Amino acid sequence: MFIQTESTPNPATLKFLPGQTVLEAGTADFPNATAAEKSPLASRIFATGGIAGVFFGNDFVTVTKEDSVEWDHIKPAILGAIMEHFQSGASAIEGTDASGGHNSEHVAEEDVAVVEQIKELLDTRVRPAVAQDGGDITFHGFDRGVVYLHMQGACAGCPSSTLTLKMGIENLLRHYVPEVLEVRPVAV
Repeated sequence: MFIQTESTPNPATLKFLPGQTVLEAGTADFPNATAAEKSPLASRIFATGGIAGVFFGNDFVTVTKEDSVEWDHIKPAILGAIMEHFQSGASAIEGTDASGGHNSEHVAEEDVAVVEQIKELLDTRVRPAVAQDGGDITFHGFDRGVVYLHMQGACAGCPSSTLTLKMGIENLLRHYVPEVLEVRPVAV
């Protein structure tokens, strides 16, 4: 098994491509080892030490390291953990709560049509681009012209995430959906 690695815009995060499906649908974010208890794969990665977060996409795993460790010291152990997991045949996540999808939404009844437009743009234009960098963005609400989004994976804590939100996503949404005035990040 050959696992490719790619750098991401976030220097604390690497994207690992095992050449196999990681999740059939959606995404999964594990911001700490406790959150990874239902995931044999994420648990193995956290067990290598020096890990601050793990994120799964359809065909990739992004790993965020703690600031106190260097990639040269932990990358071989992470590669080994991913390889062992896929050779074991175990699923990436036990149970059915695998999708990070659209949750915790705050939407007024009169904004339903606008929210559908926003989600369509996020799903077709934004999420595929962000997934290439090893992350995801989920919709969390729309209130009085403000879109609330949650950044995950390589996007969480990335130095360029504010620029991505303001200059990229906000401009795109404002262009296509006049009701959008601003985009703000939310922490979950």
